[in-house]
Amino acid sequence: MISAGIIGATGYAGAELVRILAGHPDVELKTITSRQYANDNFADIYPSMTGRVQLSCREYSLSTFISNKIDVAFTALPHKLPMEFIPGLLDAGVKVVDLSADFRFKNVATYEEYYQPHSAGDVVEKAVYGLSEINFNDIQHASLVGNPGCYPTSVLLPLIPLVENRLIDLDTIIADSKSGVSGAGRSVSLTTHFCEVNEGFKAYKIGSHRHTPEMEEVLGRVAGEPIRLTFVPHLVPVTRGMLTTIYAKLKDGLKEDDIRGCMLDRYSSSPFVRVFPANKLPNISYVRGTNFCDIGLKAEEKTGRLILISAIDNLVKGAAGQAVQNMNIMMGLDETSGLCNNPFPV
Repeated sequence: MISAGIIGATGYAGAELVRILAGHPDVELKTITSRQYANDNFADIYPSMTGRVQLSCREYSLSTFISNKIDVAFTALPHKLPMEFIPGLLDAGVKVVDLSADFRFKNVATYEEYYQPHSAGDVVEKAVYGLSEINFNDIQHASLVGNPGCYPTSVLLPLIPLVENRLIDLDTIIADSKSGVSGAGRSVSLTTHFCEVNEGFKAYKIGSHRHTPEMEEVLGRVAGEPIRLTFVPHLVPVTRGMLTTIYAKLKDGLKEDDIRGCMLDRYSSSPFVRVFPANKLPNISYVRGTNFCDIGLKAEEKTGRLILISAIDNLVKGAAGQAVQNMNIMMGLDETSGLCNNPFPV
């Protein structure tokens, strides 16, 4: 049985980790931390967990993680905080899955340009980017995984097979994504206040979203050359879910069946990627509460343009679910362990 701890268990991603790990057959969730709710019972913070989770939140302490013999820690904290804790955890022999951006970038200078100065740059080289289906082999041997952002997960999984095989013009990629409000986190904010979001639909941070350089770095490594994409995120008035539409110019002579065949080949052994047949497209309702990424596509013959559509639950495949999937891979478990709940029919 694997002993796990969560640092930052009361944000939305942290609470989703608690939900998943509490039902994981191979994990004992031994300690959870929260600055805001120290000494409070988790079930008092999230009453839906009454009778299911009987843990109290504690202030973070490395000594607690060592004394509880924690095998793997999840850091579900705002950017900058994890880099303060993770070096000590690694030195103590604890494996870490970090849900912030602190260890997603290989280029520390890029991280610092979009976030803040990095105080653990020497640890960055140990980190593996946790896009589970793409970096499976490296994750198996990792002690630290930088869990991808929700937008990058929804963009990269459809794009990487096509970039690997040079099936699209790399200079024409446009990604248009819509996210549920839970992606903004649990902290109170005017922009995510009910009255500001309800019956609205808006784009934000066009040309300046922090997930853009994350996607460009990953795609650049896959392509072996720099890639620039246009990324436009939107906020939609739903609690959870993310739908991404990607546009790119197809290479001459390629047909829709060529692209679908490439996708099916790339993800034939990936249990959480579902490639849809012709004339069927993803919907966020199909993946709610699951670790699936659904991918559909359409090739326009008259324009030579490919349209890719992906759907994920931003809190599961876009955060906590993928983090657990990465833990499973790191610890030698079946990658689906604890993640096989069925989708809601409606």
